[in-house]
Amino acid sequence: MIQCKFEGGAFQLLALDPILERKAQVLIELRNYKQLEREDVKDGALITVEDSEGKRILIWAVSAAEAIGIKYINQMVKYMKSKNAENGIIVGGKYTQSAKSLARRKNIELIPQDFPSFNIFKHYLVPKHEVLSPEERKEVLEKYRVEPYKLPHIKTSDPIVRVIGAKPGDIIKITRRSPTAGEYIYYRYVVEG
Repeated sequence: MIQCKFEGGAFQLLALDPILERKAQVLIELRNYKQLEREDVKDGALITVEDSEGKRILIWAVSAAEAIGIKYINQMVKYMKSKNAENGIIVGGKYTQSAKSLARRKNIELIPQDFPSFNIFKHYLVPKHEVLSPEERKEVLEKYRVEPYKLPHIKTSDPIVRVIGAKPGDIIKITRRSPTAGEYIYYRYVVEG
């Protein structure tokens, strides 16, 4: 997609960064979203997806030269309303602190610059990670007779947590294979960080 912007008496060509496009596609693949539609808009592309529970999520791949601020968050809220999306995801560069704060309140996830542009689960050292459903969560907590906060913690800033879209309070099941121990399953409680 090529865009033009009129600034300072001349047209400037703007293109959606192919790396941002790739990050959005990797995000869709890793979270098992079903892509419904894609639309080119000013400053990027809007991708409407559906998760496994049938919720509509709007992904905005933003090619902005400056830090993404409140203006972009408010625009995303408008896009979400127009597409009937419950949640939003902005894939972009740097974010202002006020944008991060507002995004949390508006159900918008901000994907940082360092989000991988490849499937990190294909690396042989990265074990399988998955967020437990409410039923699985209840089973695990009853089986081990433990409160969730007493499980070992994993922070929301961990790359794997960001990739799978886990939120504070979720429990992640990690399945690791070992040549000596076989398959080993352990759990982590997601905390802010």
